[in-house]
Amino acid sequence: MCATPLDMYLSQNGIKFEAESTANWRGYQGYWEVKGSDELGYRLYLVRLSACLKYPKRVGLDYLFPEFSNGVFAHWVTGELRCPQGKRLHYVHGGYGSTYEEDLFLSFKEGVLQGTRLVKNEPPPPRSQEDYPPYLRSGG
Repeated sequence: MCATPLDMYLSQNGIKFEAESTANWRGYQGYWEVKGSDELGYRLYLVRLSACLKYPKRVGLDYLFPEFSNGVFAHWVTGELRCPQGKRLHYVHGGYGSTYEEDLFLSFKEGVLQGTRLVKNEPPPPRSQEDYPPYLRSGG
C-alpha cells in the first residue's frame, strides 16, 4: 500500500515511533485488511503492527489498542488509499513515486469502503541522453 493510514491516528493521539533505520522513517509497519460483506459493507482493519518505541524496544498492536490486539476497525481513516499491483514499471527512490502496472484506489469514509477504482498505468517513455546530466551521458 502506498499510503500511511495510521499516521492520522498517531498524530491525533500524540504518538511518535522511532525510526530504527533509514529504510523505515515512520518507525512502524502496519498490516491492513478489508473485511466485510456486500450486505454489511466492507471495513478497513489494522490487523498487525510492528513498531519501534526506543531502539531496540519493539511493540505490537496491543500497545496502541490493548482491547483489540487481534485487529481494530480503522474508523479514523477517511480518504483514498493507493494499492499498487503488478510489475514495477518505473522506480523512484523514496516515497511512493514508483509506477506499477496498475493502481487500485480504495476510497474510505470513517473506515467504511465507499468505492474502488482501478487505473492501468503505461510505462514511462524511454529517456533520451538529454535527460541525463552531462557526466552521465554515454559517449561523452
